[in-house]
Amino acid sequence: MKNPLVDFYRLSNPRLTLLAAVFATLFVILGGGLAWRQMVMKEEYDRMQLRQNHRRILQSAPRGNIYDRNGVLIVGNRSRFSAVLYLNELRPEFRKAYIECVRETRRAWEEKHPDDEDGPKLDRDKLQWQARAHVVQKYLDEINRITGRHDTLDMREFRRHFEQNLVLPFPLSNDLTPKEYALLTAQLPVESPLQVYTDHQRYYPFGQLGFHVLGYVSRTDEPPNEDLPGDSLRTYAFKGKVGTSGIERSFDDILSGQSGGEIWLVDPSGFQYKRVSQKIPRQGKPLTTSLDVELQKIAEKGLAGRKGAVVAIEVQTGEILACASSPTYDLNELSPYIPEAVYNKIMEEGGWLNRAVQGLYPPGSTFKIVTAIAGVRSGVITPETQVNCTGSFTLGNRVFLCHKHSGHGIVDLPAAIEKSCNVFFYDCGARMGIAPIVEEAKRFGLDKPTGIELFEETSRMLVPDPAWKRRERGDGWSTGDTVNVSIGQGDLLVTPLQMTCFVASFARGETRTKPTLVHDATRDAAKINHGGGPIGITPAQYEEVLEGMERSIKTGTSRLANIPNVRLAGKTGTAQVRVKGVPLTLAWFMGFAPVENPQIAVVVMIEGTDPSDGYQGGTTAAPIGGAIMRKYLGIPAGAGLGGQ
Repeated sequence: MKNPLVDFYRLSNPRLTLLAAVFATLFVILGGGLAWRQMVMKEEYDRMQLRQNHRRILQSAPRGNIYDRNGVLIVGNRSRFSAVLYLNELRPEFRKAYIECVRETRRAWEEKHPDDEDGPKLDRDKLQWQARAHVVQKYLDEINRITGRHDTLDMREFRRHFEQNLVLPFPLSNDLTPKEYALLTAQLPVESPLQVYTDHQRYYPFGQLGFHVLGYVSRTDEPPNEDLPGDSLRTYAFKGKVGTSGIERSFDDILSGQSGGEIWLVDPSGFQYKRVSQKIPRQGKPLTTSLDVELQKIAEKGLAGRKGAVVAIEVQTGEILACASSPTYDLNELSPYIPEAVYNKIMEEGGWLNRAVQGLYPPGSTFKIVTAIAGVRSGVITPETQVNCTGSFTLGNRVFLCHKHSGHGIVDLPAAIEKSCNVFFYDCGARMGIAPIVEEAKRFGLDKPTGIELFEETSRMLVPDPAWKRRERGDGWSTGDTVNVSIGQGDLLVTPLQMTCFVASFARGETRTKPTLVHDATRDAAKINHGGGPIGITPAQYEEVLEGMERSIKTGTSRLANIPNVRLAGKTGTAQVRVKGVPLTLAWFMGFAPVENPQIAVVVMIEGTDPSDGYQGGTTAAPIGGAIMRKYLGIPAGAGLGGQ
């Protein structure tokens, strides 16, 4: 029998129907949302969970070693010891110290306010830092007791580390000596949160040798990373090293190596408690440079106490044998970081400038070889060309002097090169005009960088011509400008490396040399394309220029570079410059040897820093060039120095 009351409520109350529909809809939405989060959003939530309770710690790899061409280590790594504190192991001590700080604060308050029942208003954040500092200072005192050091806690550095790098050990004492390292390792308990951490830093066995060409590294918060999992995790990094200058920078991708790291589970406070993954860092690859330590030593010894540059190159391969710039400094003083006092000293002395590739100078009389080639190719200079040098050259109302004021008399091309006669080249330059000289300079690449593997190489070298002068000076070109350029003066600016490539190219009978700092024992010199072409003069014309360079070595201005029983070719230069209105000289020498089979080319440039220096290419620069060539050719040092 039906109940009429039930039928009434079932059929006649629309509110119950609406309520049921609402609940059904809500259940569908809830179910759909749960399904969305469980199936579609699962990966995203997994990533969020990992990011919340996992931390990734990156560890930089030791950089690769750098060797000279003979396998001599010139840049390596050495261990750097630090006493560090693992803060995650100090949580019980931090908590205990905090409770004690609270109690001490309350006791002090009660002594001063015995009738105040409310008690003090505690600055809990301040008390926490006070407690942490007390605990850390206790361990620092232990280090000082064992080692005899007097290190103090840098509270600002500690606070920054605690807030930003809690999962990393906190360094208390850096640069421990071997003795301090031994004392600590012997006396610290194995389970102590205070341990000795071993890092690595760059080490330079020869100190200041190759300061500019080798370069230095700087610390970075981003060590190289390759195939290390956990890119989405919150990441902390021990400071890595990155090449900042010289070879260290140019070959940073080779030397950097592959970083390692660890992934840790952490608690809500950020303290690590379980390592879940580890990858060991892998040292960078070694690099064998083209440099020769022994030649580099001679170059830097010759520059000692003076500003200048020396570059030596293998004529056939273009491999740089020595690349020195002065003043120079001990590279170990720049590792693992540059102290402010050291940085300021280098800055004040102009020591950051790599004069071999960054210094721009008028080449002086070494450029006369370019002018000679231009004259020969243009037909202005022939075997019959002779000029009477009376000690000066008059052009309109201007008088251009020769370095020998009494004059050289009648000179042809070989004699003009031998004696470095200005008047001969004044006359030839004025007769041929600037165009052939500019053309030759550009054919030999003196208007652009050499492309050596150094980021520091400048691109501001200048071979001036009428268009340049009109554009930059708003003035026309004069024959006087040509006369100046013909002897390597005026607005002409080149680097010592460029002149080294020039003389190496001339030695091979070509117009370009591609320099490199990488040694390759399997390199076939005959197959190297340096990017140039033949000089474009006949063998007889080439021999005429070469004769002048040989005579310069034997009896001329380059004779202090002479080596008995060896055919050398050379050319000196003494350029005139003004620095802040003060007249100074630049001493140049360039040469190659042996003439019959050119193997090495050298350029030396030394800056005068005072008018009284009296630097000259023949007396100041030539002996250094001769010493380098002697060493390379295996001739005993000092044999025939300055011989006739």
